[in-house]
Amino acid sequence: MKVSVIVPTFNEALNVRELVERIQTALHGRVAEILFVDDSNDDTPAVIAQVAAAAQIPVRLIRREHAVGGLSGAVLLGLAVSASDWCIVMDGDLQHPPEAIPVLLGAGIDQDADVVVASRHLSGGSSAGLSSPGRQLVSISATVLVRAMFPTRLRNCTDPMTGFFAIRRAAIDLDSLRPRGFKILLEILARNSVRVVEEPFVFGHRHAGESKADIRQGLRFLAQLATLRFGRLSGFALIGATGAVGNLAIMAALQAFGVWYLLAATISAVVTMGTNFLLQERFVFHDLRDEGRRFWIRLVQSFAFNGTETTLRTFLLWLIVGSTSIPSVVTQAALLTVGFLLRFVYHSRVVYRPKPASPVSFDLEAVPDFFHGQTIENKVSH
Repeated sequence: MKVSVIVPTFNEALNVRELVERIQTALHGRVAEILFVDDSNDDTPAVIAQVAAAAQIPVRLIRREHAVGGLSGAVLLGLAVSASDWCIVMDGDLQHPPEAIPVLLGAGIDQDADVVVASRHLSGGSSAGLSSPGRQLVSISATVLVRAMFPTRLRNCTDPMTGFFAIRRAAIDLDSLRPRGFKILLEILARNSVRVVEEPFVFGHRHAGESKADIRQGLRFLAQLATLRFGRLSGFALIGATGAVGNLAIMAALQAFGVWYLLAATISAVVTMGTNFLLQERFVFHDLRDEGRRFWIRLVQSFAFNGTETTLRTFLLWLIVGSTSIPSVVTQAALLTVGFLLRFVYHSRVVYRPKPASPVSFDLEAVPDFFHGQTIENKVSH
């Protein structure tokens, strides 16, 4: 049985040497490799190369020029290039103890599992290495939320937020994964039917360097959660709802200054169309922006449809307000709701329509740009 230890890294130069030494000790006697997938902007790649030259087991480096999908994307790329029976995924900061790797592999083999989760929440486990009570509270709250949203898929997983786990490579469908942010295990469990077992582990203190967790990662996690649970429509709806509130707020503010309601509606529509398009580009259809249409074409298509929809909606607003006693803002809110699904269908099927899938074994739509502009270096110590 061959084992690959996949370690996504970003500026972890100070941890590489000890990490490799402890992993090779833990895997002594096994056919194994260490696979670093690196997005660093420091000397981490150079350190990995130096350590690989003296390592007792093969050490490979995949250097990504574009960090597509964040940490989850790095893990997915590692899984894609691995030919091992089992893969261990772990962080590069030594908060995940390499000494637990044989335990995870043993549990997977003995219990015929597909995924073995290193859990902080089983008896004998701990999250003591989290840097503050605040981070511990956030971690616990996120775990409770995730398990509530996926009660069936996560019924046997107490710690879906962990980044330390073993996976039987043949058990997962890489084409089904849409990596984003930090939480690749959640992505795997939510999109694949797998047999899960758990082993407790103590989440240690960071050996060196700085934590990568910040507010942006938190927002990406929420976006990932919404996408997993509700699909692309959820992000579109969130942006649409924000735009609708902004539209109504601008319209109401302009009317408060004496602007005619039709002019106020037009101004608010133009402003929100522009902001909605940019937000959709960044957060909803970001993986479909390179499907053969340039930015300006997408912009024109979006504005043309939204402009037509806005013109029709404004006409209906004028017609309804002029012939009924319904307030203009209430009417506008109802019309915005009706137009939402039409806009989503148009943008999904026209503006961001994906190309026909190419006949390849690894779906490049699922992992956009992963095999373009990558530098892959094999460092074998013997």
